[in-house]
Amino acid sequence: MNNQMRISYEELTKNFQEVHPGLTDQEAIEESNRCLYCYDAPCITACPTGIDIPTFIKKIASGNLKGSSKTIMSANPIGASCARVCPTEELCEGACVLNHSTKPIMIGHLQRYATDWAIKNEQTLFKPGKKNGKKVAIIGAGPAGLSAARELGLLGYNVTVFEAEEKAGGLNTYGIVSFRLPQAISYWEVSQVESLDVEIRTSTRVGKDILAEDILQNYDAVVLAIGMSSVPNLGISGEDLDGVYDAIEFVKETKTNPITDRMLGKHVVVIGAGNTAIDGATCSVRLGAENVKILYRRTLEEMTAYDFEYEFAKQDGVEFRWLTAPKKIIGNEQGQVVGIECIKMKLGEPGADGRRRPVPIEGSEFTLKVDAVIKAIGQSRFIDLIEQFGLVHNGGVVTIDPNTFQTSNKKVFACGDVIFGKGQGEAMVVTAAQQGKETAYSLHKQMFGTLTEIA
Repeated sequence: MNNQMRISYEELTKNFQEVHPGLTDQEAIEESNRCLYCYDAPCITACPTGIDIPTFIKKIASGNLKGSSKTIMSANPIGASCARVCPTEELCEGACVLNHSTKPIMIGHLQRYATDWAIKNEQTLFKPGKKNGKKVAIIGAGPAGLSAARELGLLGYNVTVFEAEEKAGGLNTYGIVSFRLPQAISYWEVSQVESLDVEIRTSTRVGKDILAEDILQNYDAVVLAIGMSSVPNLGISGEDLDGVYDAIEFVKETKTNPITDRMLGKHVVVIGAGNTAIDGATCSVRLGAENVKILYRRTLEEMTAYDFEYEFAKQDGVEFRWLTAPKKIIGNEQGQVVGIECIKMKLGEPGADGRRRPVPIEGSEFTLKVDAVIKAIGQSRFIDLIEQFGLVHNGGVVTIDPNTFQTSNKKVFACGDVIFGKGQGEAMVVTAAQQGKETAYSLHKQMFGTLTEIA
């Protein structure tokens, strides 16, 4: 073990425990009693999944925690995860009428309180619907795929979910740091889906372990919810050096391998300023890095990370270098990272996406001493798999009918990250969950011409 052994295993383990404790029983009762239970509550409209927020809060106040958690999970199949990772200050809490007088109801915390109760008490909230004889394959067991599977299970379909990873849950299981979203939360949501007689085949990669053409032939419909792939290359020299990490894989390893296996050193640089970059930076701090910098070629105003993520990183001591781009990663004779050459940027004219383009400032190069570089500049797409299904796409963003979620192959529907980008929506976990629901309803309508009420 190298530099990070200056903190003990016990400290490392504690560092990766949830940052924010849940509400106590007393706190939950007091907070739920603050709710005005508004008619036509704006918080419901602000929630992408349309959770009946006043109802679930009122059930907490009356002690009906199973009813509260069922109200939440009925609307949002991954409501326990979203209670922790949703930007509630921008959504439901941001719309709360109490913003105009005191402070908004702590909706996210109350949602966590109710779903935590259901998890602790091992509740199974739903029963499968009466079988309708139709078979649906879902590719990908992330938020969108699980959400579609849950709704289709309630509607009586025989659902098989194909998942390449060892465990289901996608981003919630592997891609969000443990101190914000423990895997146990995601696993419980997966179990709720499986309780509806949904089969989830993990460690099964479509296109390799089973062919796309076989799925198309053997199922009545297919839902493509494959998410996105790895972080693309920066396009600079030195990316193959020891100590350069893909942020997605880096976070995944902290959730699947012993955390003391990760060796970073004292000085870490993260390239990018999205939520994954924040996760990479805050993980680095918890692994013992003494100085962590986020480099971003644009400014704070263009940063894609949520505001609460940014504040969280600052509280952890992460340093932000705006208008700074990497130019070259420097290694030693042993092939290990020792530095990174950067250049200062300025914002020029807007590009095709309407954002002002960063332009290098000639002669502004400088070098930072680093022991590790974490790349977090977005994610690539599973283009090969998309093309195996013969679907029209734009750089890996599948083209759909926005009203039906059908692709160019009317038998194949798509939702989640695979349809985000190129001007199509904002990639949030809660939005993916809602798309999964809507895709299931659209598929059902295509099959039977109507949407029967889900029991």
